[in-house]
Order: sequence, then C-alpha cells, then structure tokens
Amino acid sequence: MAPALLQWHHRDDCQGGTVSLRRTGALLAVMALAVGAVVAGLQAQDAQGEITRRVKSKVEAVYPALARKMNLAGTVKVAVVVAPNGTVKEAKVVGGHPVLANAALDAIRKWRFEPAAGESSGIVDFKFEPHP
Repeated sequence: MAPALLQWHHRDDCQGGTVSLRRTGALLAVMALAVGAVVAGLQAQDAQGEITRRVKSKVEAVYPALARKMNLAGTVKVAVVVAPNGTVKEAKVVGGHPVLANAALDAIRKWRFEPAAGESSGIVDFKFEPHP
C-alpha cells in the first residue's frame, strides 16, 4: 500500500501553518541515518583486535561460585591496555555476563606481557564453562 500524503491542517482560529507529516518523517529518517552513522563510526573506532604481544605469564580466571550455581557459561570480552613494561595498565569489560565479569578482570590484571617500545591494546576473551 503506497503511503498517502498526510497533512495536519490548522484550525482557522489557531496560528501556524500546514505541517507535512511526510516531510517530518523524511527529516526524522535522515536524522536517524546520521545518528546511526555516527554510532557506527564510534564502534569502529572502539573495535580492537587481539593483542599481538606475547603473554609471559597468564593467570586463569576463577569460575565464580554464583555462576556455578546458576550453571552459567559464556565469554567475557575484556579491552586491555598493556604498558611498555608488559604490565596491564587498563582493563575494562566490553561484553559478557556481569556475574562472570569480575573474575575475568581479576585474572587479566595479573597477566604479564613481553616488554615493547610502546603501549599495546586489544581484546582478550575469557571463556567460562561450568564443570561438574
């Protein structure tokens, strides 16, 4: 069904004019596309790949007792910034179940990487599976 031109007409005793809902709808659509493009651009800027530096010492994440009771499995994605000396400078959860998030953060903060000339950043995945 083709969209009909809808107009909102003012009453004679009101000030204002005719407002085209088609024009308003088109303007809203353009604004939505613009906002979507900005958000997509921000996501592309935030997207990071795996860290290319080798891990010297890796600490496994402890599966939380609450997650075990809930029989919860899943992956937690942690964005990490590694200092030139190989220590973890920053770590923040960018995806995953909140019950598993702190275990992943606690583990990654203890990791040590090979030294490098500058900072490195990337995403580390922690996979959690319940074991009997």
